[in-house]
Amino acid sequence: MGVPKGMPYWLPMLKKIITWLHLWLGLASGAIVVILSLTGCILVFEQEIKNLLGTEVRIAVQDRSKLLPPSVLYREISRAIPGRQINTVWYYGLSKPSVVALQDSSVYINPYTAKIISFKRQEDIFHFIEEGHRHLWMGKKVGKMVVGCATLVFVVLLLTGLVLWWPKKWNKKATQQNFKIKWGARIKRFNYDLHNVLGFYSLTIALLLAITGLVISFTWFSNSIYWLTGGRPQTQRPVKELFRDSPNPMLQNVDQVWYEVRNHIAVDHIDDIIVSFPDEPNEAIYACTDMKDGIWRDLFFNPVDLSLTKESGKQFKDLIFSDKVRKLNYAMHVGAIGGLTTKIIFFLVSLICASLPITGFYIWWFKRKKG
Repeated sequence: MGVPKGMPYWLPMLKKIITWLHLWLGLASGAIVVILSLTGCILVFEQEIKNLLGTEVRIAVQDRSKLLPPSVLYREISRAIPGRQINTVWYYGLSKPSVVALQDSSVYINPYTAKIISFKRQEDIFHFIEEGHRHLWMGKKVGKMVVGCATLVFVVLLLTGLVLWWPKKWNKKATQQNFKIKWGARIKRFNYDLHNVLGFYSLTIALLLAITGLVISFTWFSNSIYWLTGGRPQTQRPVKELFRDSPNPMLQNVDQVWYEVRNHIAVDHIDDIIVSFPDEPNEAIYACTDMKDGIWRDLFFNPVDLSLTKESGKQFKDLIFSDKVRKLNYAMHVGAIGGLTTKIIFFLVSLICASLPITGFYIWWFKRKKG
């Protein structure tokens, strides 16, 4: 059969190549896409699931002036579990216990009384799911590369899928076939509609999920997006800044940082704060604040005079466009950018993404069986 009149001679060959790529890349990466999508579905609602299961402990709310400083929590943990390295303390506002992170576990402690509530190993079920989502349970170095490559393949699948979905003619029949699922059809047609129609409707957010995932997986991709949005990526890895030894005790400095952040620096959720306990007296003291909808602000304090260092982050409104895009990447990836509404939308799209390799496999299987 010849090429239809008016059609470029190379177009049928290009479509064959795209079809071949879509099929075999989909078969090769399908299982990984299913795992990443399903684990992503669970992680989107991690906090809500914990609340539903009652695993999140609540405490009686008191006045914010009653919150105990980090040094008190540190000393209580040191007394109860001597000889353990204490890394950070995370204050979760006024209605939840604070969490003190040790080297291999966490301690839940009442921030008003310093009474220890419970101990928790780091490897809980959500840590296991997150490890699968990030590294496919293959270790950080190898797993991160495999996940990144599979995500890159998924982007190609989405784009080639759009090409294959595109109707030859924009008429009523094409509209019925490409935009609507025929619910009463036989299994073969119904499966095709699930793949074709749901794939189209989820395309934009699926691409957003994949691209933000690539930013997390590959430094070169992150720098490319940063450059495309007007930023200038650093050519060298920043060197860890060291200072003169602090003349004050470490715990006194950490307390002062905590007071300063929650009373004079924090803008959003001012009582949600992470504060670190540095290992050495010449290390900067880290604090995290303004944690809202998947965005946060990193602060680093000089241990000598407790001034903010140049590595400290600005308020989101003061960032240039490229830095805002980079800062929003995690929030966009997990669907937290618009609160519960976007979480639900991203959950549904992630569920569709998990179904695409399965419905795509059956499209191939039905054609193979027919052949």
